[in-house]
Amino acid sequence: MNATAAAMPATGPNARPNLDNGLGDVGLYGFLAVMLAGLGFVAYSIYSDATAAGVQSITFLPFVMLFLALLIALGFEFVNGFHDTANAVATVIYTNSLPANVAVVWSGFFNFLGVMASTGAVAFGIVSLLPVELILQVGGQAGFAMVFALLIAAIIWNLGTWYLGIPSSSSHTLIGSIIGVGVANALMHGRAGTAGVDWEQATKIGEALLFSPLIGFFAALMLFVAAKAVIRIPALYKEPHGTTPPPLWIRGLLVLTCTGVSFAHGSNDGQKGMGLIMLILIGIVPTAYALNRAVPATYEAQFHSTSAAAVGVFGAHNNPAVTPTIDAARAEVTQYIAVHKFTPNTMGSLTVLSSDIDKQVAAYGSLAKVPAAVTRNIRNDMYLTSSAMKRLGKEKALALNPAEVASLDAYKKNLDKATQFIPTWVKVAVAIALGLGTMIGWKRIVVTVGEKIGKDHLTYAQGAVAELVTMVTISAADSFGLPVSTTHVLSSGVAGAMAGNGSALQMATLRNLAIAWVLTLPVSILLSGFLYVGLSQII
Repeated sequence: MNATAAAMPATGPNARPNLDNGLGDVGLYGFLAVMLAGLGFVAYSIYSDATAAGVQSITFLPFVMLFLALLIALGFEFVNGFHDTANAVATVIYTNSLPANVAVVWSGFFNFLGVMASTGAVAFGIVSLLPVELILQVGGQAGFAMVFALLIAAIIWNLGTWYLGIPSSSSHTLIGSIIGVGVANALMHGRAGTAGVDWEQATKIGEALLFSPLIGFFAALMLFVAAKAVIRIPALYKEPHGTTPPPLWIRGLLVLTCTGVSFAHGSNDGQKGMGLIMLILIGIVPTAYALNRAVPATYEAQFHSTSAAAVGVFGAHNNPAVTPTIDAARAEVTQYIAVHKFTPNTMGSLTVLSSDIDKQVAAYGSLAKVPAAVTRNIRNDMYLTSSAMKRLGKEKALALNPAEVASLDAYKKNLDKATQFIPTWVKVAVAIALGLGTMIGWKRIVVTVGEKIGKDHLTYAQGAVAELVTMVTISAADSFGLPVSTTHVLSSGVAGAMAGNGSALQMATLRNLAIAWVLTLPVSILLSGFLYVGLSQII
């Protein structure tokens, strides 16, 4: 599809808005200045954190790997900016509510704020899809191959669909890339491909990605029909006249919904790179980033209390009594998470592992005092135990009572406080990458959304309804820690609003959207899988 082909006249009552005004010289210099300042801030933050944690030096090769990995991760968010956020600005541009160059800067700023306000739940939800053995050895060759493969695969597919002007999902792409790495890793180690992915979590995320476009379409259709029946203001349902801005109140409504979508996009999509960046940092600079050294002073006492309660639960179900060595306990719990097979040794292994973690945390007095030599091991043991907790409460063979489930949940929360955290500078770096990406490369997708979904020009009400439905859907998904596709939700919202108005849809565009929707997962799975196999031999 040629996204830049003129689907509507340049002049006349239904004229295309001016999409050719750039940022100008001042805007360009500002763009470059923010980008350079962001890179400098990242370098300074890593140096500062490493120094504070007592890291003496970083050899040349790990430093190069760190730089490349962070560059690719931030590059993914940059591409995500102009690939996905173009959807947020299409309605305000095609209703003449904001000039194109103002709209993308406005959207970029609120994407930035959305990232900064995010909780991190989506970030760690995505990371949990990765094979546990790769997460535990993220600083090794396999870990680097994993990160590079899934990010490069996602970038390639995003750039390809962007070039063709087809709105496709960055979320879909990243999930497919993660599955591809997991399947390839399992096959390389002689296991069934299905053993390489947490399919329970993948199914939950897949359902969110599958149903959110349908929600977008039908919610927008029903909301538009309801609005037309209740809000009898003819101006809302008219097409823009030429390049004349709409009445002030309509303009305010459209800008408000665009702002909401941009903020929601930042708070949800911005997290996808955060979890991967944390894996990169944990792998290369574990002393500074493997454990959350900023937990409150009361953490150690709370951790001991919840750990003792959890060990009591493990002991009550450790029948017959098993007390393996610490290495055997780690191997057993890793196997339990990887293949989801509960054995008589599982509870005894969790008892040994949890008791050892509690003993070490108590011995050092606080996470901030954990020596560099054992930081990675403690973090890995905490991650293993937390991952096991997620499955243990659902084991039918155990028949845990509500009090025992509550004890395990409390223990898991304290484990996660130590391992699931995102430093402020990581949020800032991702926010800058996503915000700057919003300001370039948006035209191809904007033209598709604004001109090629419906055969009639987008009306004010259609634009507002599509944006409102998208904003609410993404915000709801964010609250549940689920990634959804801004692209799919908004594109289907525009189609739903047009269908609600009885406007004809351009089937060629819808067909291309559907093809991209269907192909994104299998293509990204294959691409990342082959990249992982190849990079595993090179790195």
